[in-house]
Amino acid sequence: MSGSGGEYGRRTESGRENPSNRTERESAAETGREATIPASRPVREAWVYESIVGSLPGVEVGTWTAHALQFVGFEVAVVALWLVYDLPTGALVAGTAVVAVASAGSVAMVTIAEAVRAGEEPRRYRRLVLGSRFELVLGLVAFLVLVTYLFVVDPRQAPVLLESLLGQTPPAPAVFLLLLLCWDVCYRIGTAWWAGVTGLWRTVSFPADPRQRRQRARIDRATLAFGGLQLSLVPFVLDHPLLLGALSGHVAAVGLVSGTARLLERRNEN
Repeated sequence: MSGSGGEYGRRTESGRENPSNRTERESAAETGREATIPASRPVREAWVYESIVGSLPGVEVGTWTAHALQFVGFEVAVVALWLVYDLPTGALVAGTAVVAVASAGSVAMVTIAEAVRAGEEPRRYRRLVLGSRFELVLGLVAFLVLVTYLFVVDPRQAPVLLESLLGQTPPAPAVFLLLLLCWDVCYRIGTAWWAGVTGLWRTVSFPADPRQRRQRARIDRATLAFGGLQLSLVPFVLDHPLLLGALSGHVAAVGLVSGTARLLERRNEN
């Protein structure tokens, strides 16, 4: 999927784009139809998120269609559980905000991936940022820390976040959806970290020509916006200093690393 409507990139082992992929994309552009993710084709230099969607057998989904389905599917689930279990209004508002952040994060992720694959970057960088799957490890760490906080640390002091969102006796389906949405956001947090760190390493390690600098600027701007997306969740954790500090620290760290990469790239232009 791509925030710009492009197809998930596939490359050959030599690191060059497969001619058949280029033909498919040009054909889509000529006919005016939305590019799709071909079924049963291996996804190599891609986020785990892309690989899962691109590997669904027999499924070809347009990029913006996939983003829309993600938002609508989760939002319908949030509204349905809110109605069925008569949950507090705060649950609906917070759930909608998290769904929006996760969906916008999907657009940002694919925008970054498309720019990495299109920029003729060194294979080491492409495979490190997209093929190492390390963003999954970072996302998992963030998720485990959040779950430990929600179920061990937070209940020791009022207000308890789970109770304020789901009531004193949270229904199991609502807790399941909450954890699923939390994982969605934590995975994207891990991806933002990894995109920022690898972007700075790329800038320091590999000089760029003017065309590469333009692509790198696109990557770094998308990474900065990607990290900043989580700031929209701040209103829901104002009464929870640890979560507020972790969220703010995450955004600040991504901004520092990606901002440094941009400054170094601009200095290299001169």
